[in-house]
Amino acid sequence: MIRTGLAIVTGADGGMGQVITAALATARYRVVMACLSPGKAVPVCERIKRESGNPAVEVYPLDLRSLASVARFAEAIRQLAVPVTLLMNNAGTMGTGFSRTEDGLENTVSVNYVGPYLLTRLLLPSMPEGSRIVNTVSCTYAIGKIESRFFEEGRNGAFFRIPVYSNTKLALLWFTMELAERVHARKISVNAADPGIVNTDIITMHQWFDPLTDVFFRPFIRTPQQGAATAIYLALEKEGGVVSGGCFASCRQKKIPRRLLDNPQQKALWMATEARVKQFFP
Repeated sequence: MIRTGLAIVTGADGGMGQVITAALATARYRVVMACLSPGKAVPVCERIKRESGNPAVEVYPLDLRSLASVARFAEAIRQLAVPVTLLMNNAGTMGTGFSRTEDGLENTVSVNYVGPYLLTRLLLPSMPEGSRIVNTVSCTYAIGKIESRFFEEGRNGAFFRIPVYSNTKLALLWFTMELAERVHARKISVNAADPGIVNTDIITMHQWFDPLTDVFFRPFIRTPQQGAATAIYLALEKEGGVVSGGCFASCRQKKIPRRLLDNPQQKALWMATEARVKQFFP
C-alpha cells in the first residue's frame, strides 16, 4: 500500500539521490524525483519502480540555478493537492569556475543554498504536522564564512571552489537551524545530514591530478550507499521525527561548533535570503 504523503528528492538521479529514492520507494512513499535532466532521470526512475515494486515514482524537472524553475516546480506540486510529508534537499554542486545565474546569484550559491531555501519555503504550506525536511550539508561547513559578496560571488575575493562550496553548506546548515525554530510549533522536523566525503562526480576537480586522486583517494572514501545512509535514517527512523535543528553524520547527531550556535549571522542570513526571493512568494 502506498503512503498518502508525498516525498520529494532533489538531485534524485545522482549517486546518493538514486539510493535515497530507492529507499523511499521501498518504504512505499509516493516519490517525486526532482531532476535537472528528466531525460537522464527517467531510466533511473523506471529501474527504481521495477526493483522496489512501487509504481508511484515519477520525474519532475527542477533547475536550482533558476528561481523561476523552483517556483514552477513548487506550483506543480501544489496542483497535485497532495500533502508533502518528506522533503529531501539532496542536490548539490561544486563549480569549477565562477558563473552567475539569471537571478544574479553565483551558481553554486543558487544550487546549494538559495534554490533549496526557496523550494522549502514554497512547499511549507503543503507540509502537515509530522512532516520532515532533510538538508544535505557537508563537513566543510566548519570552514565556511558568510561574507558581504556571498550571494553574488560565493565569497569575498577570487573564486575558489572549495571555499565557495563550504560557504554554501554553512548557509544551508544555518537555514536548517533557523527553520527548525520557526516551524517548531507546527511539529515539522528539520535536520541536516552530513554524508562525509562520498565517491560521486561532485569531488572530481577537473584537474591534471584527478587520475592520481582516483588511484590513491577514492578507495578510502564512502560509497553513495554509505553517504546516503544518514539522510535515509533521518527520513525513515523515529529519531528523524523527534529531533529538529540537528546535524547528523553516520546516523548519529553530531556536535555543532560553538561559534556557529546562536550566531547573529544565522538570522541575518535568513533576512537577506528572504529579500532575495520575496518576489516568488504568493
